[in-house]
Amino acid sequence: MSFRLAAYAVCVKDGQVLLARHVSAVGDSTWTLPGGRVEHAEDPFDAVVREFAEETGCEAVVERLLGVDSRVIPAAEARAGVEHQNVGVFYRVRIAGGRLRPEPHGDIAESVWTPLLDVAGLRRSSLVDVGLDLARTAPATGHVPAVPIGGLIQH
Repeated sequence: MSFRLAAYAVCVKDGQVLLARHVSAVGDSTWTLPGGRVEHAEDPFDAVVREFAEETGCEAVVERLLGVDSRVIPAAEARAGVEHQNVGVFYRVRIAGGRLRPEPHGDIAESVWTPLLDVAGLRRSSLVDVGLDLARTAPATGHVPAVPIGGLIQH
């Protein structure tokens, strides 16, 4: 089984969420939250700030920890064909400076303020729904139920 620890930013303002459009090597496009892999010996708090800057061009200020999501993706559904566990640490952030731009030499083609009501109609990563659920409900446990995969919602 492969494993990934990642930190994600949920940035909501005026009824909109900042989403990043990830383009795969084969050209598939999926909307996701800014964020990504926590490097060896890196604190997830620092990783979300770093990843946000790399992917969006903006400086993030972490306002609070929202929660943690752990999911196992069966081998048949995983990109590499190997069972995979992803542990995501979600933070509410706000932008403190910078200008939105594509990720240089990366997979994020653009970052866009998206009306919350429009999210359901987008082809998106399940972590978008997890992050928005955590931001909306602020559960004391920091955990929300698993998001069903299928249709517009991808791993």
